[in-house]
Amino acid sequence: MPLNPDAVGTTGPESEISWTSKDSLLYALGVGAGATDPTGFELEFTTENTKDIAQKAFPTQVVVLGGGGGLDFGDFNPAFLLHGEQSITLHQMLPAAGTAIGSGKVAAMYDKGKAALVMLETNVSDSDGNPLWTTTAGLFIGGEGGWGGDRGPASDWALPDRPADQITGYDTRTDQALLYRLNGDRNPLHSDPSFAAIAGFDTPILHGLCTYGVTGRALLHTVCDSNPAAFGSMGGRFKSPVLPGERLDVHMWQVGDQTLFQTRVGDRVVFDAGVFSRQ
Repeated sequence: MPLNPDAVGTTGPESEISWTSKDSLLYALGVGAGATDPTGFELEFTTENTKDIAQKAFPTQVVVLGGGGGLDFGDFNPAFLLHGEQSITLHQMLPAAGTAIGSGKVAAMYDKGKAALVMLETNVSDSDGNPLWTTTAGLFIGGEGGWGGDRGPASDWALPDRPADQITGYDTRTDQALLYRLNGDRNPLHSDPSFAAIAGFDTPILHGLCTYGVTGRALLHTVCDSNPAAFGSMGGRFKSPVLPGERLDVHMWQVGDQTLFQTRVGDRVVFDAGVFSRQ
C-alpha cells in the first residue's frame, strides 16, 4: 500500500525518554563543541566536573532524544526518503540529564506531484505534563505524490537584500560523522565508503542533523550569548550534503524579532530558509 493521507492527525503511543550527563557530553562533541578551545570555550557543554561551571546541554540535542515512534502512514521505498525539513521549539531549557514523556503525530501530508512531503511532529513533556520541547521533521519521499492532495503552503522566506549582519563559522572534523553517529544514527551512508558509493557519493557524508546541530551551536553563541535558556525555536530546510572536514558558515540577518539564517559551505547553501527566535 502507498502512503495513506488519512493517517494525518493520528498519534503514536507515549514513550519514556531518558538521557544522561554522558549523552549530553557526547552530543556536544558530536556537533563540534570544544574542538577549537578544549580547555576554555564551551566547557559547560563538554565537561561535567569543571570547577564553578555547571554542565549544560545544547538545545538542538532534542533531535536525537526520540519519543515520536510508532506512527504508521503507509508504505514507501526508504531509498527514496530524504530528510527535507527540521524545526524545534524549546518550551523550557533542556537539562543536561533527565526523563520525559514523548508522543508522535502525523501532522500533515502534502502532494508535491512526483513526491510527497510528510510532516511528523513530536511533543515532549515532563512527568507533570509541562511541555519541554516540540520537534517537526519533514520527510520528502520520492515517487509517492500524485494523489491529488494539497500541495502545502508556499514558503514566504526570502534572502535579505544585504550582507549578513553576522557570520559565525566552524570547521568540521574529518571524523565528525564517525563521532556524531554515536548519538544513535548508525546509517552506513555516514560511515561506510561502499554504501556511500551506491548512493552516489565519493565518500560518506555528514549527517544532516549534525549540520543542524552545528548551525544551532552558532546561533546559540551568536544570538543568545551562549545562554541555552534564551534559545526559543529554530527551523529550515536541508539543501545540500556536507562532507566531513568542510567548514560551515552560518549567515544571520536580524529581521524584526527573528533571525533569518543560511548555512553555507563556501558559496554552496547547505541549510536554507532558516528562521530562529529567542525565548
